[in-house]
Amino acid sequence: MSARHALIDLEPLRVSPVFRRLWMGQVLSSFGGQLAFVAVMFQVWDQTSSAAWTGAVGLAQAVPLIVLGLFAGAAVDRVERRRFYLITISGKVVVSALMASQLVIGPVPVGVLLGLVAAQAAFAAAGGPVARTVLPQLLPRELLAAGIALNRIGLQGAMLIGPAVGGLIVNAWGVGVCYLIDCLSFLAALYGVLGLPAMRAEAAARPGLRGVRDGLAFVVSTPVIRGALITDLAATVLSMPVSLFPVINAERFGNDPRTLGLFLSAIAVGGVTASVLSGSFTRLARPGAVMLAGSAGWGIALVLFAFSPVPWIGLAFLAVAGAADTLAVISRSTIVQLHTPNELLGRVTAAEQIVGQAGPDLGNLRGGLVAQATSGVTALASGAILCVVAVAAVAATTPGLRRTTVATRE
Repeated sequence: MSARHALIDLEPLRVSPVFRRLWMGQVLSSFGGQLAFVAVMFQVWDQTSSAAWTGAVGLAQAVPLIVLGLFAGAAVDRVERRRFYLITISGKVVVSALMASQLVIGPVPVGVLLGLVAAQAAFAAAGGPVARTVLPQLLPRELLAAGIALNRIGLQGAMLIGPAVGGLIVNAWGVGVCYLIDCLSFLAALYGVLGLPAMRAEAAARPGLRGVRDGLAFVVSTPVIRGALITDLAATVLSMPVSLFPVINAERFGNDPRTLGLFLSAIAVGGVTASVLSGSFTRLARPGAVMLAGSAGWGIALVLFAFSPVPWIGLAFLAVAGAADTLAVISRSTIVQLHTPNELLGRVTAAEQIVGQAGPDLGNLRGGLVAQATSGVTALASGAILCVVAVAAVAATTPGLRRTTVATRE
């Protein structure tokens, strides 16, 4: 493969003006969301000086996702998706405008702020599944992986740049300006969604719990989808390292805060690098094999990080872990998109969204509890080894996942 083909595949932006417009709106709104997150965390801490209250921000974001996610997925499979998408984005604009109104009315009580965060998360829980159903309608099958990679690098870029810029803005002009920029960024996303064609599922989902059960039954009974989601759970629930970073930094690297600050950055750098070079794997014919290799690579790299003798070697292994995670995430989403009928796509991608976002939270909890009973190194190494074993078990028992293919381009 030539060096040019190893770089991220920009063909989706060239062949689909609708995707290009939507992608630009999503990148801008992701950046605005990062500014708003920094502003919320600063405002909550400034008003309460309480770690419990700042932790409640995560709870306000997680509960709507878990409670509403599957029902939102069922709704996506029952209605015209463009209209549903417009409603969720419009809701985000309204909530962001209410948060930005603090520029005029002054800071709101922290309880009100968390209520607004929860409302924003509710619209995100509904908007996530519909956003995932759009891609197969805009791109040919052979470009789906490239489109997912472009979405991934847009989010990663926002996560790298947004928090730093948000801190500068809060310091210079206050939290209200961050909220205002977030509101304006959602207008860009709204512009992107307005360019979408009408999209309705071929067969409407059954209402309520029956529709949710149909979606879960498909996930459980389809080996390729089931194996992909179990692999993701193995990587996140068993070996998520973030909660262990302070402990390992103290145990292995002298509790230097500068080292601790670089751990997450190293994972992000590895992830962005893999996204930039994603053409090297999005053009491959076997996304299932790529996903399994990426998930196993994540676990192996974390084991090596746990036993790294010096910080710079540990940072290198974390970068490898971040790259492996990007391979796994992009390939998993490709598999879900390719193997789910359009009439079930909202519900199945809702399940994928919950696994992808709740799994790391459970993994951080697991790591903290095991580290409390043993040590940080033991907690991370044991979980990472279990991750590799679980991925190998999925690969051995799900041959269709290893062999699943997609058309490729020269």
